[in-house]
Amino acid sequence: MGASFFVEQKWELRLNVENQSAKFVEGSTMRHILVMSGAGSVGLMALFVVDLLDMLFISMLGQVELAAAVGFAGTLVFFSTSISIGTSIAMGALVSKAIGAKQRDHARRLSSSIMLTAFTISCVVSTLMFVFIPELLAAIGAKGYVAERAQAYLQILLPSGPLIAIAMSAGAGLRAAGDAKRSMWATLAGGIINAVLDPIFIFGFGWNVEGAAVATVFARFTVFFFSLYPLIRDHDLVALPSLSAWKNSLKAILTISIPAIITNIATPIGNAIVTTSIAKYGEDFVAGYAVIGRLIPVCFAVIFALSGAVGPIIGQNFGAERLDRVRDTLTNSLIVTTAYTSVVCILLYFVQSLVITGFSLQGDAAIIVSAFCTYVAFSFVFNGAQFVANTSFNNLGKPLYSTALNLGKATLGTLPFVYLGSIWFGALGVLYGQAIGSVVFGILALIVLHKHISDLTQGDRFELEEEDPSITSINSQPFCTHDAVLIDEVASQKESLLTEEKNS
Repeated sequence: MGASFFVEQKWELRLNVENQSAKFVEGSTMRHILVMSGAGSVGLMALFVVDLLDMLFISMLGQVELAAAVGFAGTLVFFSTSISIGTSIAMGALVSKAIGAKQRDHARRLSSSIMLTAFTISCVVSTLMFVFIPELLAAIGAKGYVAERAQAYLQILLPSGPLIAIAMSAGAGLRAAGDAKRSMWATLAGGIINAVLDPIFIFGFGWNVEGAAVATVFARFTVFFFSLYPLIRDHDLVALPSLSAWKNSLKAILTISIPAIITNIATPIGNAIVTTSIAKYGEDFVAGYAVIGRLIPVCFAVIFALSGAVGPIIGQNFGAERLDRVRDTLTNSLIVTTAYTSVVCILLYFVQSLVITGFSLQGDAAIIVSAFCTYVAFSFVFNGAQFVANTSFNNLGKPLYSTALNLGKATLGTLPFVYLGSIWFGALGVLYGQAIGSVVFGILALIVLHKHISDLTQGDRFELEEEDPSITSINSQPFCTHDAVLIDEVASQKESLLTEEKNS
């Protein structure tokens, strides 16, 4: 979904930006785009490769049912972690604001209260999901042995939901304090632990999907420690939990987190629609779709990074009333998106046999991955266009446009196209339908963006609406086990890139 303008650091940035030169209002916009998206993609690649390796290890067991089981389980875990995004957004918005207002004690109390809220909400959600695992799996199309394996995976992983909810909020607290680097390293540390323990538990101990789940739990403990520890020790941003403080701040927390949760569960709902539709045609197709879900963020990491990178460039030029450079930035962003996607699609086409062999895919699983590599991957030109448009709306004073387009794509842009595609072309039609929905909403996003910029050009003055964190849509991906808010942060590379521009 479209990258936000990183609301968790809005107030901190307002304090720092006075001391920074607005370097993006001069020089080549294409250079700025390439430098920022290139640096951001390196961090994203490191995050996403771990998820790809996780699926690779499962596939090496030679049972397509296990890959399908992880695919079904991933769909439900994605829903659970998307709910935790809401509270992490509240942490970033409220704590950064309190820090900016020099209300340190209030920030500490808010931090504790928000993590307590995240823990409580996640406990409720995780408990309900745990109790109804069989029913939830049946609802998205899992059956028989695949459902049994998916249930075993979820029974290990779901109880750690409250842990990762606190970790995500703590990570947002670090970013609110301007410590994005530690927040990133916490997640990278979790990824490293996951990558190391996966083969040990899956192959060494012979635990199969249960081993993958246990490795992920260890990774979540790692992220929890490396997010919370510096928040307490280095930033002193965690007060002792207090029931009275929690009650006093609960309304402000829920005012942001509940709408943010509703906004950000659209993507997992859309993903569940696709998974359910594919499941009707057999577990082999689901296994192939799970592999696709992990290929996408690795192959298109530059596009995800681009969506975050253009935000500061557009924001600075809009603030300087340089709409000509805003247009230039958008045009160059679309050129980069199209060129990069074209290159990746060509590579995917020629290496698809290696991908299929590497993941031990056969039959229908191989067919759906081949269809993605041959035809569907190119639709990411339009996904990238919508990412850029969404970021533009967030920086041009129309964040609600971004949210509406994201919600629309996850519902109206998914259900009818997937339904018709399924009727006409079977399982592959589900994939084709999803791609067509992406094309439609990518074009729609560009049309709306062009109209908005034209209106700005004809206006007498520029006005920015106050950003509302409760309608922030995060650019999350199915089957990604990482903090989605952090993914946006890594893509922006604010600290390192601002320093680089300042010293250049």
